Amino acid sequence: MTTARLLEQIYTRLLDHFGPQNWWPGDTPFEVMVGAVLTQNTNWQNVEKAITNLKDAGLMSFEAMAALDRESLAGYIRPSGYYNIKAGRLQNLFAHIRDNWGGDLAYFLSLPRERLREELLAVKGIGPETADSIILYAAGQPVFVIDAYTHRILFRHELVDESFGYYELQELFMDNLEEDVALFNEYHALLVRVGKEFCKKSRPNCAACPLEGL
Repeated sequence: MTTARLLEQIYTRLLDHFGPQNWWPGDTPFEVMVGAVLTQNTNWQNVEKAITNLKDAGLMSFEAMAALDRESLAGYIRPSGYYNIKAGRLQNLFAHIRDNWGGDLAYFLSLPRERLREELLAVKGIGPETADSIILYAAGQPVFVIDAYTHRILFRHELVDESFGYYELQELFMDNLEEDVALFNEYHALLVRVGKEFCKKSRPNCAACPLEGL
């Protein structure tokens, strides 16, 4: 079986089993971008609490949040964990957009994919997964987001070995699937779902997994 065919079968099985995941939760591209930073090293429930704090305070806009000092911002996002570090990363991102793109978030997110990735990776505290999450979910540009679940699932199904890095895994998907925002969005969400519920780091439930037998 070709790699492309196997990736298609994985996607079909997961979609049939779980149904559409309706990712990424967020009312605006800015909110999605903020969520991509806040979700580093925490679960989404904690991020939602932080975002609710910001919304309740009327701060869910680039202008309002960029005007906050670090201590104030850290207080609002405290539920997301590592709040001082994340406040600094958000401020680094806001400063980059303000200083280099005149604070025009829409224009920034409309940059060509590779240029946008370069810009995001130039921001201290923004790594490949966060950058690609912003590109896919906030900018609506086709790029496949890789995370620990993706590596674990592909390794256990003998598509990759342990040495595969972020960009090698990303190439595997992008070379074998049609570049489509909706497909990449749904596929990533489904991999996270099966990783959390079945393909766990310890004590995986292979017998009940929708990918059993592949």
